[in-house]
Amino acid sequence: MSERRTPSPQTLIFEKGYEPQRSEGAAVPPLFRTSTFIFKKAVDGKRAFELAYGLRQREQGESPALIYTRVNNPNSEILEDRVTAWDGAEAAALFSSGMGAISSTCLTLLRPGDTLLFSDPIYGGTEYLFRKLLPEFGIRTVPFPAGATEAELAALAEAHPGTRVIYLESPANPTMELCDVPAARRVADRRSRAGRPVTVLIDNTFLGPIFSRPLALGADVVLYSATKFFGGHSDLVAGLAMGKASFINAVRATRTIMGSMSDPDTAWLITRSLGTLQLRMEQQQANTARLVELLRNHARVKRVYYPGLAEMGARQVALWKEQCSGAGSVVSFDVHGGEAEAYRVLDAVRHMRLAVSLGGIETLIEHPWSMTHADMTPEQKLHAGFGPAMIRLSVGLEDPADLVDDLARALDAA
Repeated sequence: MSERRTPSPQTLIFEKGYEPQRSEGAAVPPLFRTSTFIFKKAVDGKRAFELAYGLRQREQGESPALIYTRVNNPNSEILEDRVTAWDGAEAAALFSSGMGAISSTCLTLLRPGDTLLFSDPIYGGTEYLFRKLLPEFGIRTVPFPAGATEAELAALAEAHPGTRVIYLESPANPTMELCDVPAARRVADRRSRAGRPVTVLIDNTFLGPIFSRPLALGADVVLYSATKFFGGHSDLVAGLAMGKASFINAVRATRTIMGSMSDPDTAWLITRSLGTLQLRMEQQQANTARLVELLRNHARVKRVYYPGLAEMGARQVALWKEQCSGAGSVVSFDVHGGEAEAYRVLDAVRHMRLAVSLGGIETLIEHPWSMTHADMTPEQKLHAGFGPAMIRLSVGLEDPADLVDDLARALDAA
């Protein structure tokens, strides 16, 4: 008899974390819409809270008892078990938003006097947290170019001996530049000291978990806006953090006190969406390839930003080949001209929706300069590599021929 095949993530996400017989044999997980949970005996409650507040260590084979939905809930636990399948993480933590995941993880690690190095450009909410909020708590935040080399990153870390976190967003939003994850890992290891490790965090929202798996490349924690591809239908807001169980348990403790846990309905909706995640992302990528071909050959387009393209530069192409298995469904491009010309394109599309966010089943189009990255100064935006002529597309599941026709007509009209 041949050796049993190891199930793929696409199979595991239908099985992990749920025992039907514990829920009346329901084929799919039911919705546990409750705020609190009943203990059988007082000692059970005592032991549950001892574990929740870190008053004792978890015993071998012990699972945390259900206490209160701000702490845990069957729907969030089922989802947390399942989403680890693609990234190969030991554990995951669900949050009420991507920013909840990012801020709670950073607050677990950073203290006054510490330094956080972050790739630039970066998602607008993260940029605000790093440039404006964390410094108010005595935490230094220092940007570096998303495509920085190992030598450049090492020099920056050496110049800032208080570095505790290297934060990456790859691909960068909205320039689509990739970060060198193994290089960040090596720099972090060289700067780590006993009792004072340097941690590598990465926002993997644009390509993960199907086309990029940074934990295997050396990242300590991978972060997601689960609003995007995990939810996939533009009908929820959530976040995820994944990594080693010991670290995620500490992040969960921060989540409990900060109140950044998601709700049962959202967890249930994401669990429902996991079965089609890989299929959606692969088809969205195929649709994007059609639009990229149009953009690269249209006279009104100055430049296209998309992982793996020769226009991104030889080093970026090499990083893409080494770190990714696909290019995803988010693409940016510059039109000839500036903001006025970009606005003409945005106002001329018919099938594409003028809205921020990404990863949903519908195609969204937006203007990073004046929308998602509006809080940055003009100088910061230009230094990060994008200007008022840039448009960002998140490609959905419409007929690709219709999307090509729609964008071509909008570009011609501009």
